[in-house]
Amino acid sequence: MAGARVKWLGHAGFVVTGADGKVVVVDPWLEGNPVARDRVEDLPAATAVLVTHDHFDHAADAARVVERTGAVLVGIPETVRRIKQACGIPDQRVVFGGFGMNVGGTAVIDGVSVTMTQAVHSSETGAPTGYVVRFPDGFTFYHAGDTGIFAGMELLGRLYPLDLALLPIGGVFTMDARQAALAVKLLGPRKVIPMHFRTFPILAQDAAEFAELVRKEAPGVEVVVLEPGMEVEV
Repeated sequence: MAGARVKWLGHAGFVVTGADGKVVVVDPWLEGNPVARDRVEDLPAATAVLVTHDHFDHAADAARVVERTGAVLVGIPETVRRIKQACGIPDQRVVFGGFGMNVGGTAVIDGVSVTMTQAVHSSETGAPTGYVVRFPDGFTFYHAGDTGIFAGMELLGRLYPLDLALLPIGGVFTMDARQAALAVKLLGPRKVIPMHFRTFPILAQDAAEFAELVRKEAPGVEVVVLEPGMEVEV
């Protein structure tokens, strides 16, 4: 049986498909994204759409993806309230009957376990977050959201043995390559995919430095560098 597949939509957006075909979309921002190759109309039917925080480059297309894919919207209460009220999303299409969830909480959506984690960043509504997602076959990934490095990443790695980590490396608004490489060491995933770089001129433009630093800090972890629109089996 084939394993999980991960597609980078560009910036912090991903489509992760489990071995059983269940699909999780994280931080979809496609319209106006200068590096995106996909449109909302191109995305598959989904189980859940996860929003880490409400900055435009993470949440801009969340409502459209929920509407088109049939997914359940997951986010912190204040942020999902803002999205559902602005876009007319009914409560039954939002996790926990429209309430959203908070850091430390876990929702099981069609067999997919979604745990909200902390992140160190900012947000106009609620607080910034990340997610640990576990598919029914056990495949587990962590999407850090926009964050600086924090010591609690080591606890996340101990609590949730990770097959894959999706980590920002661009600097300015998030971890840079040096911080992100140490985050890999703290988390201890099998593989890591860098994100949140190249999109804007002020961000790091490639992942070469990150990949080299991971080889030094966490030599047992495989670095997988994607191009926007590329999908790989993990």
